[in-house]
Amino acid sequence: VQLVESGGGLVQAGGSLRLSCAVSGLTFGNSAIAWFRQAPGKEREGIACIVSDNDDTVYSDSVKGRFTISRDNAKRAIFLQMNSLAPEDTAVYYCAADVARSGKYTYWGQGTLVTVSS
Repeated sequence: VQLVESGGGLVQAGGSLRLSCAVSGLTFGNSAIAWFRQAPGKEREGIACIVSDNDDTVYSDSVKGRFTISRDNAKRAIFLQMNSLAPEDTAVYYCAADVARSGKYTYWGQGTLVTVSS
C-alpha cells in the first residue's frame, strides 16, 4: 500500500492550494481516506475525511467552510482544496487510509509541507 502526497508549497495568507494524494495497493472503493496535519510543536490533527462508497465527508471545525476533500476513483486519488489559507494552517499535511473502516488509519503517506506566510 502506498500513499503519496503532492501539492504543498509556500502561499500567502488568503491564498489557495490543492493537495493530491495518489493511492495504490488497496481497494480504493472500500476505504476511508483522510487528511491530517501536524504543525511544529503541535499534535497531529485530523482535518477531513471522505468515505469511499457514498462520498460522505467530515471536517474539523478548524477547516470547515474553507477546505474541501474530494476523490477521483478513476485516478485513485484524493484531493484537498484549501482556500482562505491562514498562517495557522502551516503544517505538514498527510493523507491516510482506513481500509477496515474501523477508525484506525493504518497506512500513511510521507507528508507534504504547506507554509502560509502572513
